[in-house]
Amino acid sequence: MGLRVLAAMSGGVDSAVAAARIAEAGHDVTGVHLALSANPQSHRTGARGCCTIEDSRDARRAADVIGIPFYIWDMAERFQRDVIEDFVAEYAAGRTPNPCLRCNEKIKFAAVLDRALALGFDAVATGHHAKLVDGVLSRSVDEGKDQSYVLGVLTREQLGHAIFPLGDSTKAEVREEAARRGLTVADKPDSHDICFIADGDTRSFLAERLGSAEGPIVDESGAVVGSHQGAHGFTIGQRKGLHIDRPAADGRPRYVLSIEPVSNTVTVGPRAALQVTSIVCGSPVWNGPVWNGPISNGPVSNGPVRNGPAASDDVTVQLRAHGEVYPCTFEEIAGGLRIDLGRAATGVAAGQAAVLYSGSTVIGSATIVSAG
Repeated sequence: MGLRVLAAMSGGVDSAVAAARIAEAGHDVTGVHLALSANPQSHRTGARGCCTIEDSRDARRAADVIGIPFYIWDMAERFQRDVIEDFVAEYAAGRTPNPCLRCNEKIKFAAVLDRALALGFDAVATGHHAKLVDGVLSRSVDEGKDQSYVLGVLTREQLGHAIFPLGDSTKAEVREEAARRGLTVADKPDSHDICFIADGDTRSFLAERLGSAEGPIVDESGAVVGSHQGAHGFTIGQRKGLHIDRPAADGRPRYVLSIEPVSNTVTVGPRAALQVTSIVCGSPVWNGPVWNGPISNGPVSNGPVRNGPAASDDVTVQLRAHGEVYPCTFEEIAGGLRIDLGRAATGVAAGQAAVLYSGSTVIGSATIVSAG
């Protein structure tokens, strides 16, 4: 007997093909488009943004072709509170958030999943490029499109009610299948950047909400080398747009090393000063398979269940979406997690997620608090 599945349909090609596959497999599928903007634009601009009126219409047309019921759920108020306001507050606190990760956590697999289960659905299906086998999350076969990182914050319980039908397909294969199925979104551009900042100008978006306040840009010695109109307009590792008045003594570029929101100070320095080998994280979420690493390489409590398939010398960590992967060891500390990298990473920002893997399988995730 098939499952009752709620298919989240963004209006893009991935979610349309995911819904089609689930329906073809014999499940009872209902499509739902999430209206996340209180004032949606009529049309997207190229691949900028999402959640437009055009997207909702594309999702409805795809549901008609597949032959499944379709609804639109208004999640604008929840999205504003849990994603947009969180995004602004994190920047105001000197951190660099990942809104796509927060949307998956708070909207698609908290608000939507909770409502779906309350309505009698068994699972929620999405078009994420990731694999899920027996509730265990791992990377997609298409490494360039893999989205396991932004799903790494989900709990075991949430993953137990999720379906990701595209994990064994490349993006090219998904587009070809969409065309064969007669889905008009087959050639629709992928949405990227931050969906609620359609023009891609994050600094202006934050300035409108947080205002401007002149502050100093200083070097590592504390000497003032420039000024800015708001520390929230910068991210760790940023090189461009610093408007530094005084060049470095060696003539080399300088990068943002730290952001202090209380004093509104941005510190810059050489790229080498961005290198870190140790990361402290908070709020760990253990959602992977059972674990057989030595006790010094894993949490003592509330962590991965022991005696599983993972090899202790196969642990890596990813520190940003589509970012580099680093060999590491990890251990539980008071209030969080310490991750020691096998080689130095640069541009590690507080507020981002550190997602741990054993091979291609997700072990768990935590939020970066500090790096050094």
